[in-house]
Amino acid sequence: QVQLVESGGGLVQAGDSLTLSCVASVNTFNQYTMGWFRQAPGQDREFVAAISSNGGNTAFANSVKGQFGISRDYVRTAWLEMHRLKPEDTAVYYCAGADRDWFSLSPHLWDAYGYWGKGTQVTVSS
Repeated sequence: QVQLVESGGGLVQAGDSLTLSCVASVNTFNQYTMGWFRQAPGQDREFVAAISSNGGNTAFANSVKGQFGISRDYVRTAWLEMHRLKPEDTAVYYCAGADRDWFSLSPHLWDAYGYWGKGTQVTVSS
């Protein structure tokens, strides 16, 4: 079973930066499209960003475009770089993996992903 573990969340002030990481339990991680989603209390799960298996293609939600970055290595790790954080960025952030090619799925849809981490809390104070 593929397991994904997120880390790096915490409490920050508005305007700060924070980087989240996602580590997979197997080295076939390098074959997966990887995505980040977030969910605030009482809200639906929201797409944040995604990156293709080779790192050559990325996608971002309009709400974070120009603010967040996504990257990966070719072993087991993906990162979400968050800058100029705002209180509305407060949420549990989840890492997700899909074992299909970037061009065979819609990376902004949560049901495209078969593997999920348990999430890490990001809280941004005013």
